[in-house]
Amino acid sequence: MDADKRRELRDAFGAFMTGVTVVTTRDAKGEPIGFTANSFSSVSLDPALLLVSIDKRSANFEHFTQCRHFAVNILAEQQKETSNVFAQKIADRFARVSWHRGEQGTPLIDESSAWFECSLHQVIDAGDHAILIGNVLQFASSGTAGLGYYRGAYFTPYQQAESLISGPDVVVSALIESAGKVLLVRQSEGYELPAQTMRGRSVDETLTQVFSTLQIAASPGFIYSMWEDRQKKQQHIVFLCAQPTGGTLPAVDQGEWRDLQDLAAVPVANGALQALLGRYMREYAAGNYGLYYGDEAQGSVRQFSVPAHQEVV
Repeated sequence: MDADKRRELRDAFGAFMTGVTVVTTRDAKGEPIGFTANSFSSVSLDPALLLVSIDKRSANFEHFTQCRHFAVNILAEQQKETSNVFAQKIADRFARVSWHRGEQGTPLIDESSAWFECSLHQVIDAGDHAILIGNVLQFASSGTAGLGYYRGAYFTPYQQAESLISGPDVVVSALIESAGKVLLVRQSEGYELPAQTMRGRSVDETLTQVFSTLQIAASPGFIYSMWEDRQKKQQHIVFLCAQPTGGTLPAVDQGEWRDLQDLAAVPVANGALQALLGRYMREYAAGNYGLYYGDEAQGSVRQFSVPAHQEVV
């Protein structure tokens, strides 16, 4: 394939939005090495397998294809500079980031959205790349939003939200899920999602205030619902948020953790929230989420993707 066609193909591949990872291991001397990759995917839940590909021209190709263990660090949205460091030929990359060693000695980057420490399960030759299949030994998720990549540029949930704001009175809500429970706040007219009105603040600042008021370590993932309340002349933006994996649910003075299977019986403040929670229960069970766009009475849902382990027919 000539150079022009290769570029066209690369641009076409770039139409697929991905996350950004840094893949790490140790060289023969035990020194940490790593590279930036967005060619990452889950493979299997049982056994727990993932894959990432590495260019055969990489200076670290031999180390990664012959290592015993490697790690995949999913970068958080504030780690653009970390991505850039590991995407360039920079001496002593690890001196520029905060990291620690995992149980298998692999470098794990601090403040990542999630990390997976793996044993090397299989190496598959694939043209000008090799596919590394890893058997997941340990993992953790901080619940923070991952850094997105689309057509050669980074993007974050906040950028998307700011561009969609169209009204002067904007209410930002958080749908916070952890261990099969959702956090709701009791009001006189029924339960509601934790929320704040923007009032001149950015989306980031408003969500920070929501979490600060709750005294909770949740983090926003993506926009789950955008709708107009035409009667109150308000625009609502609902973020799907997550808690770090592991540990116990934090006590929240202003809210209650309610089981997902019980949400249908929870008295809520309005029909729009009732419909949102009903949709969330269905999508949570399927593992496939969508974005609602409309008003308090009707709208449409756009699915983000096919579930990772659902076959397409």
